[in-house]
Amino acid sequence: MPKLNARMAAGEPISAIARAAYGHLDGAALTLHWRGLHERLVQALRGLDPKARLPWYGPTMSARSFASARLMETWAHGQDIWDVIGRQRTPTARLKHIAHIGVTTFGWSFVNRKRPVPPVVPHIALDAPDGSLWTWGAPSDTDWVRGRAQDFCLLVTQRRHRADTQLSCKGDAAEQWLSIAQCFAGPPVDAPAPGAYGPQA
Repeated sequence: MPKLNARMAAGEPISAIARAAYGHLDGAALTLHWRGLHERLVQALRGLDPKARLPWYGPTMSARSFASARLMETWAHGQDIWDVIGRQRTPTARLKHIAHIGVTTFGWSFVNRKRPVPPVVPHIALDAPDGSLWTWGAPSDTDWVRGRAQDFCLLVTQRRHRADTQLSCKGDAAEQWLSIAQCFAGPPVDAPAPGAYGPQA
């Protein structure tokens, strides 16, 4: 971690660092390597207290949040692959992990863009893939976000523009948030242009 942080601090993009380290591997070899690292990570996390603090790119994270963030990254970059090959994947209940980290980074989305954090956090109500309802926060008639969990996850990971989702909202805080929502660390990233990939079925 310290060596990687030092290289990034010196101006090397993490994508360039990754290509230098793994660019010689073909798809099969890269997948095999990733699976080995994945199993090691799962074993390491399994033995930790969920509240244990782990170092990362910035503030430390709890082991639980660290695991959720790795799931989010894997899902988001997996979506990039599905988009490249022009196919759609079937959503599952595992989306709840990505949705949760999307909700909990409400304040971060504003701080990351040096905007004041709204005093009101919208109530979130998402339609889960199995037809149930996932909710966060106190119910509100004036500040809320509603829609499909898959759309919300695509939005907060910056994989879809809001115009290509079926999300709806009410309240100034919710309106602002859906235009800048970003659940991952790093500098602000803008969503793809409307229609870049089209709506998810």
